[in-house]
Amino acid sequence: MTVAGCDLAALAQAYGTPLYLYDQATMDAAVVAYQQALATYYPGAAGVTYAGKAFLCTAAAQWVCQQGLLLDCTGAGELHIAAVAGTPRSQILVHGVNKSAADLAAAVAQAGVIVVDNLVELSRLAPRLRAHTARQPELWLRVRPGVAVDTHAYRQTGQEDSKFGMGLAEASQAVALCLQTQLSLTGIHFHQGSHFHDPEPLAPALETVLDLIVALRAEHGWIPQVLSPGGGWGVAYHEDDLPHPVIGAYVAFVAHHLVAGCKARGLPLPRLQLEPGRSLVAQAGVAVYRVGAVKQTAARRWLLIDGGLADNPRPALYGARYSALPVLDPLRPNLGPAWFAGPFCESGDVLIEGLPMADLRADEWVAIPAAGAYQLAMGSNYNGARKPAVLWLRNGQAHLIQRREELAELVARDLPLR
Repeated sequence: MTVAGCDLAALAQAYGTPLYLYDQATMDAAVVAYQQALATYYPGAAGVTYAGKAFLCTAAAQWVCQQGLLLDCTGAGELHIAAVAGTPRSQILVHGVNKSAADLAAAVAQAGVIVVDNLVELSRLAPRLRAHTARQPELWLRVRPGVAVDTHAYRQTGQEDSKFGMGLAEASQAVALCLQTQLSLTGIHFHQGSHFHDPEPLAPALETVLDLIVALRAEHGWIPQVLSPGGGWGVAYHEDDLPHPVIGAYVAFVAHHLVAGCKARGLPLPRLQLEPGRSLVAQAGVAVYRVGAVKQTAARRWLLIDGGLADNPRPALYGARYSALPVLDPLRPNLGPAWFAGPFCESGDVLIEGLPMADLRADEWVAIPAAGAYQLAMGSNYNGARKPAVLWLRNGQAHLIQRREELAELVARDLPLR
């Protein structure tokens, strides 16, 4: 098996497993798909934001800069990665539902845009901005439209009882405070959930937010220059999910409803800023594991691999489904269903359940596609697991962008008992 002209078996042999690969050409193609769709379907200004929470390291942030995207950072940690990568202020956007004092200080110093989640945050942010003598970041208000998309409950964010964002009455108070204190309020943001395949719930949410903008215009004489309806468009992780949801259809749906909604209300077209998360990076990632042992129980064939819960908690967290293929001779006949489980001390450490699979033996490699989003970013050192190596594939060459974590790094923060 090869990806981007690179032999996966050779890479697994050279760098060990678990091993993660990112194909730049796949990521580039996703950006082009969004940009072309926006140019085709939306007559106003538009842009794309990369969600750092999906996968972020120095190299990924540099790629974001090269593509001219905004980089969505959550907290001082991701802002530090952006700074190390040389990301300019104009390309940094900051999210966060409960930003700490350190997060706010870093955001004021580094960001071009800060998305304000709540009134308490705004009250803490306002004096910092007034004391900041350099160029002030723009502010967007995050609101709850009261409608969530069809996805797992843990990935829904737009419902009325969500922990994210402001209610509509709170948003009006926030606008008043920003105008009174002469803060640079330029946008409205909302997000309804992640990994959805049907854009239909976006329509009532857009209607709600556009009605809010009409009310804000009437009450405060303010309308946003930018509207961000979030992102979260899904991808196919498993054969049952195919075909991949079409990026163009999603963008066309949002653009059509936004244009029609603004026209009906006499509103100028705002800049449309989409925030694709996994649909920019998930398909570009491939995880490679080594089979350590094969077990046959009464009803299951277990393929025990050398990674799982520590580098990919998504199946245990919200039932994410994946597929897999053998790295060597991937098209060989299937023997029957197999369960892929990791080495960790949890019965929930199962990456794949009941997947038709060839007669894999100990020490063979297996590759899992669509492994690029929300896996490494959510990983841990459970059972003393070390973070895996990550390779960037481009033009037939593999470049190491994150080395495998060393044993000494597991105790680098520790202090002895006195």
